[in-house]
Amino acid sequence: MRRVTAGHAIDPSGGTGNTVDLGLVYGIQIDQSNHAVIDMTLTSAACPLTDVNEDQSAQALEGLVNGFCVNWVWMSPWGPVRIIANGPTSTGR
Repeated sequence: MRRVTAGHAIDPSGGTGNTVDLGLVYGIQIDQSNHAVIDMTLTSAACPLTDVNEDQSAQALEGLVNGFCVNWVWMSPWGPVRIIANGPTSTGR
């Protein structure tokens, strides 16, 4: 349920899929206080959309966790190989 809901955060850079299907979410840990830490990346370290992704994640996780923070991860870098098999097809994959 949490994975599906977190997947409703649309990638604002192209609108072709959600952050989970595009492979931008590397992991989610939820502690005993129901606080989530999301390991997430962007398609480029120069992408200016960190705030937008955090806002959309907050909307997607509302009511599921007591709070969250995003741990921006740059290693290993994102690439099209991270796109989930039945994710968006309009990304040129």
